[in-house]
Amino acid sequence: MLRKFVSLTVSLIIIISGLIFINYFLPSVSEYLGYDLHGNGMFGITFANIILWLPGLFVAFWLSLVLAPFITNIIFNYAEGMTTSLSKVPTSDILVMVFGIGIGLILANLIGGPFSHLPIVGPFIPIALSLVLAVVGAKLALRKHNDIVSFFNRIPNRRAIKPEEVEEDVLQGPLGDRLYSNNKLLDTSVIIDGRIMDIMAAGFVDGMLVVPNFVLEELQKLSDSADAIKRAKGRRGLDLVQDLQISYKEQVMVVDNDYADLEGVDAKLVRLAKQAKADIITNDYNLNKIAGIQGVKVLNINELANAIKPVVVAGEEMNVYLVKEGKEANQAVAYLDDGTMIVVENGRHAIGNSVPVIVTSVLQTAAGRMIFAKAK
Repeated sequence: MLRKFVSLTVSLIIIISGLIFINYFLPSVSEYLGYDLHGNGMFGITFANIILWLPGLFVAFWLSLVLAPFITNIIFNYAEGMTTSLSKVPTSDILVMVFGIGIGLILANLIGGPFSHLPIVGPFIPIALSLVLAVVGAKLALRKHNDIVSFFNRIPNRRAIKPEEVEEDVLQGPLGDRLYSNNKLLDTSVIIDGRIMDIMAAGFVDGMLVVPNFVLEELQKLSDSADAIKRAKGRRGLDLVQDLQISYKEQVMVVDNDYADLEGVDAKLVRLAKQAKADIITNDYNLNKIAGIQGVKVLNINELANAIKPVVVAGEEMNVYLVKEGKEANQAVAYLDDGTMIVVENGRHAIGNSVPVIVTSVLQTAAGRMIFAKAK
């Protein structure tokens, strides 16, 4: 549809350009025609005009049919190349460049306006200033990227915790004096996951929830990503932090600590946890291992989810709803309410129905639990 619209637009431009070209040369050519052709006509359109316009219009139509597909292909190829190149540039960089170019063009028009009335060179001064200041504005905006982004930042207000003040500021927060309570650092994965909100609502978390600045910055980078999935995850994470602050205002703290000598959010989280004597809540398997090696306590939500699943033993009977075929012959697959998969032998014929089954074995893996059963 878009290609047809562009092709039609190009054809109209060619036809209109041809008519303008013919009209421009009409006085020169019409001198060779007789007076009768010039003197007769209606509404100022003489027979001479019609005689010269008809072949010109035919040529313009012919050129539009020949050139329009070729020009359309060039436009689309160029647009595809530009789209591919720009898709690799972070969204924040593009927005910052547009902001800088806009400021440059506004300044160029303000400065160049008074000079536009000068003879000869006057009309060209605003054009030259626009080109120069647009480029300068784009380059300056890219160099000041962090300042501009922080100015329009959606990240909530945050305050820094000095290493020597960690115990006083973090561990003695509003809930710091509760018995057995501790403060928890949230990493990127657990914020994006979202289940921490349900755990908080259930009352299973004591102490302050601490969200470091570098975790929020990683979420913002994801929300500005060119990849749609990463962008959705980043925005969901920022929304969850905001919801936590609204729902648990006295229990959520956003801190501005950072470590320039470390690269990666995981390393920074581990150091902050050691300084603040805090635990880390995560879903990241690698962070779980690294933090454990360095003596930092880690609370893994996936392990918690596996731990609270109902216990099922061999020989137990239950009713399940068979939803699809299994990998092996005559197998069917069902799921418990907590997402645990049940493989049912000899159940393929009953797919789409609830059937009684007997558990034959339970397999526990790092990824979760699997139950094997047979139709009763």
